[in-house]
Amino acid sequence: MGSKVKWLSSKQYRRGRYILRAAWAACATAAMLLAGCGYFQVGGSDAAAQKARDEKTREEVAKATENAKPELQEAGRKLGEAAKTAADDAKAAAEGVKEGWDRGTHAPVDLNAASETDLSSLPGISRRDAHRIVANRPYSDRHDLVSKGVLTDDQYAAIRDNVTAK
Repeated sequence: MGSKVKWLSSKQYRRGRYILRAAWAACATAAMLLAGCGYFQVGGSDAAAQKARDEKTREEVAKATENAKPELQEAGRKLGEAAKTAADDAKAAAEGVKEGWDRGTHAPVDLNAASETDLSSLPGISRRDAHRIVANRPYSDRHDLVSKGVLTDDQYAAIRDNVTAK
């Protein structure tokens, strides 16, 4: 079986985004404070002292960034998973809406009475297919389209809910 993915609510997703932003802000603030420390010290204005302060600041900022990196990466990974899950859910919902919309709006087409134009409006049915359907009438059952060799199983599967044989 596949790996289990923890579903996040939109509230949890927003909270994760907030935590990630707060972590980035904390890192940036720490970096600015540490970088600023060298400029606010009194005395020691010679180049060697300044260089030592700069090196210490760089080292402290690098260490703080290194310590924060795993948490930031984990938060980013979790947000990525949540975004993918949300996108998959939205896609499935959109497909369900389309399928429900298509099911409810069309009355089944009678294979024995429909015109070629009506038949060619069915999903996956070309004008040539519509002509073959008309030429092989009458049909006692809608599955006769496959048993008579008029359509393939895949073509039949695409229109099966939209046709009838009266």
